[in-house]
Amino acid sequence: MSDPVLTGQVQAGHLLSGWRERADSALAQALPDPQSSPQALHAAMRHAVLLGGKRMRPLLVHAAGHLFGVDDDVLDAPASAVELIHAYSLVHDDLPAMDDDALRRGQPTVHVAFDEATAILAGDALQSLAFEVLAGTKVDDATRVALLRTLAVASGAAGMCGGQALDLAATGNGSALPVAGLERLHALKTGALIRAAVRMGALCGHAGDDDLQRLDRYAAALGLAFQVRDDILDIEGDSATLGKTAGKDQAQDKATFPALIGLAASHARLEELRTAMSDAIAPFGERAGALAALGRMAIERDR
Repeated sequence: MSDPVLTGQVQAGHLLSGWRERADSALAQALPDPQSSPQALHAAMRHAVLLGGKRMRPLLVHAAGHLFGVDDDVLDAPASAVELIHAYSLVHDDLPAMDDDALRRGQPTVHVAFDEATAILAGDALQSLAFEVLAGTKVDDATRVALLRTLAVASGAAGMCGGQALDLAATGNGSALPVAGLERLHALKTGALIRAAVRMGALCGHAGDDDLQRLDRYAAALGLAFQVRDDILDIEGDSATLGKTAGKDQAQDKATFPALIGLAASHARLEELRTAMSDAIAPFGERAGALAALGRMAIERDR
């Protein structure tokens, strides 16, 4: 007899592979032609988006929408939009005024490959493009407004940008930040966009309040797990595998989980978050196989 758990994991793997290909294709179509003017700006935008990436956020949109039977072609727009926001944030995070990094996804960061001014404009343009794409989602008007609001809130001062501001403020004095403060930082910087991705997929399927609350709990645990794993990899990983500079957090005295609670406790925290994710989506049963697989990916990844 076949192992039902293994069979479910294989099925989830096939779904994720197909959605990843859809995401790459939809993003390539959404981005401007690099041969059209202004060529440098368009080339920088494509450099930021198309040179790899885990596509975690688009996959979460599709996985959440799949729970409620939403067609993939409806989910392509919100999946692209959330990844464009993520890409813009990375372009700006890598700038000398922020994290000052020269390597992203194994390639030169945008300000290194082009220049700082072009990188700033590329990030700005990607943010605008995200909302242009999202406005074209094939849903009713009320759902479209809910999608736009969800992504806008998650991207701004109450979400990703606010988290980045807290991160910058803590850099150089990371050990002074309490663990609760670090968790809030990451709930904004990383978790808000992950929560938005899950919620947008569910909104496309007209999910009810109870289901949205369960998915919010899953996404909150996933967002924190993703960051705890990132912090661990900064210590245990290497630049070649990570595709970005390893050891940068320690060198800049940034607030990280290993710095505050130690490496062993950080691994233990990951296991707690694994359980929290599993418990949150348990009521969905086998339909949540793709979400469960993405949770495992966040915890077990090596880059």
